[in-house]
Amino acid sequence: MQKQQPWLGKPLTDIFFILAPPFLSLAVVVCFPAIFQDNANMPDAWWVALILLIDVAHVYSTLYRTYLNKQLYNRFKPLLIGIPVLALLVGSGIYSLSGLWFWRVLAYLAVYHFVRQQYGFMRLYSRFERTPAWYRQVDRFVIYYAAIYPLLYWHLHGGRNFNWFVENEFFIAASRPALKVATAVYGAMLAVYVFKETHYWLHFKNLNIPRIGVITGTLVSWYFGIVYFNGDLAFTLLNVVSHGIPYMALIWIFGQKEAARPESGRWLPLFFGQYGVVLFLGLIFLLAYFEEGLWDWTVWKEHRNLFSLFHQFPVALGKPALALIVPLLAVPQITHYVIDGFIWKKGQH
Repeated sequence: MQKQQPWLGKPLTDIFFILAPPFLSLAVVVCFPAIFQDNANMPDAWWVALILLIDVAHVYSTLYRTYLNKQLYNRFKPLLIGIPVLALLVGSGIYSLSGLWFWRVLAYLAVYHFVRQQYGFMRLYSRFERTPAWYRQVDRFVIYYAAIYPLLYWHLHGGRNFNWFVENEFFIAASRPALKVATAVYGAMLAVYVFKETHYWLHFKNLNIPRIGVITGTLVSWYFGIVYFNGDLAFTLLNVVSHGIPYMALIWIFGQKEAARPESGRWLPLFFGQYGVVLFLGLIFLLAYFEEGLWDWTVWKEHRNLFSLFHQFPVALGKPALALIVPLLAVPQITHYVIDGFIWKKGQH
């Protein structure tokens, strides 16, 4: 059994930027309950920090793994060209029929992406393990159900003071009996997982700390973000920080490794050099600000004070124009959701 911990980069980088975010986020919520619990409003400062600089910016960090990575761009060129075009065409078609259905499809696609990311991290941290099949099956079930149960709670209980994107995007079908069954499965799952890790320790005299960190972090962020706390700010903090910061850290870790290769092209060494973190963050922050400015100018109109430059020329768009503008502005995140399922396959890192 592998005794060395399977870190992806430097241990402190993994700990602080991949494993710790869910626990630090929960600590902030617990320390300031009056701000977070049962709060349906998000102050501008929190919106900038969580949505603009993490949620939207992490989408653009995919650029370093795709369009700015010469080797991977050549390998995935058909997908990298085709997915944005298809996203715009399909998205425009759906939005033309129903704006709600556009956001509904996008919300479920986002949920799938968020859940799969946690599974991907677990697999990366399990890459050296040679364990019995039932160990892997338990881990797989736990990492998925850690997210699925809170989502079932959301769907079967309702009454949440937050949305993924817009109101009524999820199919809410309140059912107490079904919720009791889902909760019982969740409790049994936790017991089996504790038994499994105890058995692992007794048998191998070792613990895979990063894998345990990812699994417990997923349990923490999804349960407390959706089930325990019922506020938009708490949900966003636990959801966005636990997803976006680890993803950007993963991009940074592998980007540094790939930038050292001769075939990496001219862009990666620029962004992943000694002081490249400033350019790395600066570019994605700038793109995030520009995208959100366009969203606010054309669609949301909720943060005029933050995007006053865009609002110098007021616009009022009808449904035909929105059927093009909304899917167009959503193309980066749709591309991120879809292409992410390909660029981390075995052999790509």
